[in-house]
Amino acid sequence: MSLVSQHPAASAAVALMHFSQRLSFETDCSDVHASQQSGDVDYVLLDVRGEAAFAAGHVPGAINLPHRQMSAERMAEYPQDTLFVVYCAGPHCNGVHRAAVRLASLGYAVKEMLGGVTGWLDEGLSLVGAEGEQANPATGIACAC
Repeated sequence: MSLVSQHPAASAAVALMHFSQRLSFETDCSDVHASQQSGDVDYVLLDVRGEAAFAAGHVPGAINLPHRQMSAERMAEYPQDTLFVVYCAGPHCNGVHRAAVRLASLGYAVKEMLGGVTGWLDEGLSLVGAEGEQANPATGIACAC
């Protein structure tokens, strides 16, 4: 018996429920990029890193809003039915989870963009800097969230 099959796989019904639920919580860089390219942006993309990291390089179309700045007063400009897609530096950072918790606690729908800036760059996509110009990826990955 291999290490893979040593623990039996879940039933198809349980697997369907599990993976369907994950899609309720997550999206990926490719889907965000495709929606931007098609003009089907029905969410607010939030970069939850610090201001300097955002200025150094971020996903085009993102707004910078670190989780520490998310309050009922700050978020009141967004309707309660707004879907937020949050990202941070990458899978090594939990700032994205802190932001998701904060948004959900304020009653907003939220999804994580898997991979964050690292995933975006891994997909071969470009970051933009503070003035909208193409950013140097080496300077845009910092977290500081």
